[in-house]
Amino acid sequence: MSKALEGVRILDMTHVQSGPTCTQLLAWFGADVIKVERPGVGDATRGQLRDIPDVDSLYFTMLNHNKRSVTLNPKTEKGMKIFAKLIEECDVMVENFAPGAIDRMGFPWEKIQEINPRMIYASVKGFGPGPFEDCKVYENVAQCTGGSASTTGEINGFPMVTGSQIGDSGTGLHLALGIVTALYHREKSGKGQRVSCAMQDGVLNLCRVKLRDQQRLAHGPMKEYPQYPNGEFGAAVPRAGNASGGGQPGWIVKCKGWETDPDSYAYVIAQAAAFPALAKAIGHEDWLEDPEWNTPEARLPKIDKLFEEVEKWTLTKTKFEVMNILNPQNVPVGPILSMKELAEEPSLRATGTVVEVDHPERGKYLTVGNPIKLSDSPSDVERSPLLGEHTDDILRDVVGMSDEEIAAAKAEGAV
Repeated sequence: MSKALEGVRILDMTHVQSGPTCTQLLAWFGADVIKVERPGVGDATRGQLRDIPDVDSLYFTMLNHNKRSVTLNPKTEKGMKIFAKLIEECDVMVENFAPGAIDRMGFPWEKIQEINPRMIYASVKGFGPGPFEDCKVYENVAQCTGGSASTTGEINGFPMVTGSQIGDSGTGLHLALGIVTALYHREKSGKGQRVSCAMQDGVLNLCRVKLRDQQRLAHGPMKEYPQYPNGEFGAAVPRAGNASGGGQPGWIVKCKGWETDPDSYAYVIAQAAAFPALAKAIGHEDWLEDPEWNTPEARLPKIDKLFEEVEKWTLTKTKFEVMNILNPQNVPVGPILSMKELAEEPSLRATGTVVEVDHPERGKYLTVGNPIKLSDSPSDVERSPLLGEHTDDILRDVVGMSDEEIAAAKAEGAV
């Protein structure tokens, strides 16, 4: 079986998280990803949040698997020529620098098209065209400007960002789809094109149900929100704690051991179809004949009391017992799994979602593998490259330089 993107060559001009997420995904599917890094320095994340001195950090290694590293200084005369040759030989260039950075290097889109008309030039930006397009953006800024923070947090509390990297990694996933789409279009047109993903746009896409709710507000209160019927709705979608965003009443409840285990909780959804089973399980079969409880309309004004009763029952069970009892009865439920539990989960190891990788300097570590599974295209996880590890190979095999030319480029400081 061949890998899905075998034969595609990526010029990876990315750093930190959003861009590397995108190019790593392409590398997992078999693309030859050439990561360009500054000589002697490399991607800034190599040295950020280190847990072992003088070794590439987990921040770097977990975002740069299956890539080759070449060191290059395009500001030198020889470096600029090498960079131009890499553009000529690659199918896709990906970058997430500040706006205009690649242009200032002397390679605006028009010049890239001249060098390689089939080149797909993909960029992560903070904002699209508009009043903020020249602003720098980081993860939490993207969550705040894309609508996530304003709709996340305790009821009547202050805005909260989520621990999920929906700004950085989320936008990288969007960009990867854009690149693959452009590659498919190139098969028909023969031409490359620009692909751009703004982090604000990516976060807003992931918050689309909240934009849905913003429009619903014009037609009256939203009954699945905790603010109904005893609270008030303002002009914008409110924060709703752990209420379900899908229209089904749901909440996080404490489970046995919560006093000492910060993750001893479960999320339970009390949707209409599963309500009879849930009521019986928690010892409230009487609700099924009680007009105060046996219809969604009757329950809605006292959802808080419903989950108080659910919690009385879950406090007598571990979160896994709650799952094992309710799930077979088609009651939607999920234990709150800690990162420790996820790292040790055998089923995630078996599917390649959690992978152990051996690194020549830091030893073995865990990483997240490819979350997208293809039935006929393997996706292996290989360790991240050391800084400049493949410089000679890339200059020789891709750029076409001789050993003497490589030595001269090194002497000039171009690589």
